[in-house]
Amino acid sequence: MSPRCSLVVNGKPVRVATGDTPLDAALPRNVAAGRDGVIQDAQLQGAQIQDSLPRLRNTSRARPRLGDGAATRPGPAPSPLAVLRTVKRAGTLLSVAPLSGAVIEVVVTVSRNLDVAPGQAVEVAFAGMPARPYCPTQRIDGNTELNELVFHLRRDVGTLGPALGEAVRPGHVVRIKGPAGGTPYRPGPGRLILVSAETGFAPIWAIARAARHRETAREMVVVAGAADADDLYMRPGLDWLRATGVPQITLAASRDRRGQADVRHGPVTAHLPTLRGSDTVHVAGPPDIVRAVERLCDSVGATCAALPFLPSRSRARSLVTPGDTGAQFGL
Repeated sequence: MSPRCSLVVNGKPVRVATGDTPLDAALPRNVAAGRDGVIQDAQLQGAQIQDSLPRLRNTSRARPRLGDGAATRPGPAPSPLAVLRTVKRAGTLLSVAPLSGAVIEVVVTVSRNLDVAPGQAVEVAFAGMPARPYCPTQRIDGNTELNELVFHLRRDVGTLGPALGEAVRPGHVVRIKGPAGGTPYRPGPGRLILVSAETGFAPIWAIARAARHRETAREMVVVAGAADADDLYMRPGLDWLRATGVPQITLAASRDRRGQADVRHGPVTAHLPTLRGSDTVHVAGPPDIVRAVERLCDSVGATCAALPFLPSRSRARSLVTPGDTGAQFGL
């Protein structure tokens, strides 16, 4: 079978690579996210739909999942319209709690439970502020209620961060729309490698907890890091993973380790395990980290689901970086 095939979506030819769904192929290939967890809308041209979807690159040799109109189909696939269907919820800001000097945990209660799969996004609009898509996660201690949406945000980034706890306090009205996009985490064979930097840990934490409940026997490797060791806020979550039988966990920071024996020096990319073609890798964080992990996955044929986060210094600039084919995102 050819590694690529063609199909027609709304009268336009779309190239589909091995392992891609028609939705994956139709969306821009270079989708990014903000350093504090924000994911910008990506326009699905022709269908007139806006969707928040992380970039999912499958470099394995799995058979492609083809939709209607393709020459070969292993099974029926939902249409992009079905995949992108979203619902709305009214919400209220429940709590704002510090996780580190720069990172805060924001909990929003919603009027009714919203089924958001690990790695998906929702569009969040705090009253008086513009709507932004974010990846929900779990509370850092794991005790998240069914009607709660939890976000990990930076205090020093964008419009919302500095306002939390000040102009935006518990009781603030919030509007939620979602979920948006596909589900990066899918149970499967092979090792599950989870890599995060900074608040990229938010979607990774959601995926890790889901995987421990759904695939208790699957081997998992976790590498989490930050530029500054003071921002390694994810320790309680990592302790939970160790208690559930995940021994392969690494913390990394490039500066200010201050004698922390459990923190290795350097970026997370310096502490990855040797990758295999059978691995599934999920990575979230700054673009340079994500691109480096993607290249390593490409070199061995591993599946890579990527959530690149824009560095904060890019936010005052255009949302499209020269040379990129897809939208770059910031606050």
